[in-house]
Amino acid sequence: MKKQHPCGSNEWQITRVGADIKIKCINCGRSIMLPRIEFNKKMKKVIQYEGDEYGKKD
Repeated sequence: MKKQHPCGSNEWQITRVGADIKIKCINCGRSIMLPRIEFNKKMKKVIQYEGDEYGKKD
């Protein structure tokens, strides 16, 4: 995300996708839900896809 979480982490794991997107902080485990439009505005980049250790999707 563009801004850091108050715990200091800037990495999130997506746990639910739909009209709303649920993300979980990697550092502290806190979960939040955002509308898809707001999530798309705040997302900076994808670091790693699920099941891929290099961050590239085939």
